[in-house]
Amino acid sequence: MASVFDPSLSTSRQPLGSGPSLADTLPSINFGFDDLRDRMAKFTAKFDAFIEQGRKRLLEERNQFHMNVAELQEDQRMKKKDIEILQLKTNTHQQTMSKEAAETREMQAAIASLSAQRDKQAAMRDALREQIATTQKDIEARLAAQRAHAAQMEAQARFNVPELDFWVTNLCMRIEGAGAEDRLKFVYTHVDEKSWDREAWFELSTGSRDYDVRHCRPKLERDKVEKVLDRVNETRELAVLLKGMRELFVEAMKS
Repeated sequence: MASVFDPSLSTSRQPLGSGPSLADTLPSINFGFDDLRDRMAKFTAKFDAFIEQGRKRLLEERNQFHMNVAELQEDQRMKKKDIEILQLKTNTHQQTMSKEAAETREMQAAIASLSAQRDKQAAMRDALREQIATTQKDIEARLAAQRAHAAQMEAQARFNVPELDFWVTNLCMRIEGAGAEDRLKFVYTHVDEKSWDREAWFELSTGSRDYDVRHCRPKLERDKVEKVLDRVNETRELAVLLKGMRELFVEAMKS
C-alpha cells in the first residue's frame, strides 16, 4: 500500500493557525479491512462447510460402523445358532452310532449263539442218525437171528415133540406162556418132599441164539444157573436144561 508520508516534511514546522492542520498532514493508511473481512467470511464459510461435511461424513461412518457391527453381531448369532444346531446333530449322530453299534454287537452275539445252537443241533442230528442206523442194523441182525433161531426151533420141534412129552410126564412139568412171544414158562411139581403140590418155575428166553433164564421161583444161585445154561447152549439139547433146572429146584427146596 503506497504511503504519502514524506519524512522531510516533519522537520519544517509551520506556525499554528497559519496553515493546514496536523491531522491533515498525516499520511492516509489503507489497512484492507474490507478485503480481510471478506476473506475471513469466505474462510469461515469454507470452514463451516468443511466442518459440516466432516460431521456428515463422521455421522455416516458412525452409522455405517453401527450397521457393520449389527451385521457382524447378527452373523455371529447366526453362526452360533448354526454351531449349536451342528453340535446337536453331532450329538444325535453319535448317539445313533452308539445305539447302532450296540445293536450290531447284540445281533452278532445272537448270530453267534444261533450258529452255535445250529452246530450243536447238527451234531446231535448226525449222532442220532448214526445211532438210529446202528440200532436199525442191530434190530435187523436180531430179527435175522430170531428168524433163523425160530426156523431152527421149528425144524427141531418136529423131532422133539415125542421127547418133550416124555420129559413133561417124567419130570412132573408143564409148559405155559410167559406173556411174550420169545419166552416160555416151565412149571415143576413134586420137587418138595414135604409138599408135592408146591410149584417151582423158571422163564426161558428164546429171543437170541443162546438160551437164557430170566426169572425163577424159588430163587436160585445165578452161578449154578449159568453152568446149566452153558451145557444147554453147548449141546443145544432142551432135556439138559429141563433136568438141570429141576435138580437145582430140588436142591433149593431141601436147604
